[in-house]
Amino acid sequence: MSESITQEVITVSDLAENLVGSEIIKIAGEINALIAAGQPITNLTIGDFDPKIYPLPKGLLNEIIQAYEDGHTNYPAANGVEVLREAVSKYIEARQGLAYSKEDILISGGARPLIYAVFRALVNSGDRVIFPIPSWNNNHYTYLNFAEPVAVETLPENKFLPTAEDLSPHLQDAALLALCSPLNPTGTSYSKKALSDICDLVIAENRRRVGQKPLYVLYDQIYSELTLGESKHYDPVSLRPQMREYTIYVDGISKAFAATGVRVGWAFGPTKVIVKMKALLSHVGAWSPKPEQIATAAFLNQTAAVEATVQKHRDMISERVNKLFNGFSALREVGYPVDAIQAEGAMYLTVKIDLIGRTTSEGEFLNDASDVTTFLIKKAKVGIVPFYCFGASRQSPWFRISVGTLKVEQISTVIENLREALSQFKK
Repeated sequence: MSESITQEVITVSDLAENLVGSEIIKIAGEINALIAAGQPITNLTIGDFDPKIYPLPKGLLNEIIQAYEDGHTNYPAANGVEVLREAVSKYIEARQGLAYSKEDILISGGARPLIYAVFRALVNSGDRVIFPIPSWNNNHYTYLNFAEPVAVETLPENKFLPTAEDLSPHLQDAALLALCSPLNPTGTSYSKKALSDICDLVIAENRRRVGQKPLYVLYDQIYSELTLGESKHYDPVSLRPQMREYTIYVDGISKAFAATGVRVGWAFGPTKVIVKMKALLSHVGAWSPKPEQIATAAFLNQTAAVEATVQKHRDMISERVNKLFNGFSALREVGYPVDAIQAEGAMYLTVKIDLIGRTTSEGEFLNDASDVTTFLIKKAKVGIVPFYCFGASRQSPWFRISVGTLKVEQISTVIENLREALSQFKK
């Protein structure tokens, strides 16, 4: 009797077959399943806000309700309603001193479609895309465009931000340089000098390319309003006006207003690029709902309410990341294998939990960051995201903590649980 041989037939596109899903969502899903089963785990994985802790600004909520009651429920313009593009134009000029007309602004359903549109508008199959490691999703967007990834490893001593020296060897003939500040996942921000040096490299490279397709910069500043402590937000065009021709900004209300589910984002940059991005997204239908656009326009014009909202969120985030930083610093000082980098922006704290290659008291060998993540979930009852989810090696001991769902009163428990779980590794 012969054995029947079955061979799996691929029934989807090569792109879909080889696309890697979000490791963060995978980890968060496993944690949520444990929580649903009664496990008391503090989930600090997803870069989102708990509306019970960070409620939507009342002014924005009221404007959304009013827009629905006023019947703004038909299709919006493909590039965003005019009143919102006008409001964004005024907003970025007031907040950053950047003068872009409403025609150079594109509205979409959050920042993600805009980032995708930047890639699609500027990157050909086989083109080189430069991005730092760790960083959020640049590897996936590069894959979706059949481009060649140039992943530049960064160092903790540089706050995991790429320096001009890091990037310089890779700029020649690249199509796109993807930057983000404050950076997801690290919560660190470019200094004025560091970003200026990178801009100078881009300008020099584009002078070399006269008559050729330029090197563009995608500047993701979705966390720009959430600078912490004494840190300030810097951007390419403000530092070097020559960068205007090459820089496409991506921003929106998701983080500054704790409005991740409202889905209003905007991009602005060179007219010729924005026009092509608009054409791309018009075929995708990735627009933000019209009532939310109308509401956001009205709220952006409420200067005092906007400033109060942003400051409140800065204060809330600062309190949480600072308490966590102090807790990790205290553990490090008494011999625990941990470290942390002071947060400068966004809603994240970068921490080091150096357990790879060690064996637990129960005889379990921690081979990589995935094993450490599982150990922390089981023994410290805390879920955090390893840097391999952002393109780093699975041997990296660094992790991201997100404080968007964290109550202040939970912090002492998180630190104490870590202390107890890590006590077997104390020096």
